[in-house]
Amino acid sequence: MAHHKSTKKSIRQSKKRYGENKVYRTQLKNAIKDIKGLATDSDISIEEAQKKLNSAVSITNHAKSKGIIPVGRAKRITSRLTIIINKKFKKANKVIGEK
Repeated sequence: MAHHKSTKKSIRQSKKRYGENKVYRTQLKNAIKDIKGLATDSDISIEEAQKKLNSAVSITNHAKSKGIIPVGRAKRITSRLTIIINKKFKKANKVIGEK
């Protein structure tokens, strides 16, 4: 156990930061799962998908600005989620156009 006053304070601070950061990481994971779930959902509108994508990007940018995730990882997550949404609606437009 820590004996120095500064070490005890450091432990308190790290516990507090861990708790706060855990909330953001959980939100980010849930937003990513929602977007990936949209890829298999057949009855989703493009407006609803865009709304969920904007929410996920917002959460990603917030985590990036807080230093919870690195900048490169935030960009990669945003790019991949955007690709998932674009592929889904590109396929839907092709199928509608062929009929």
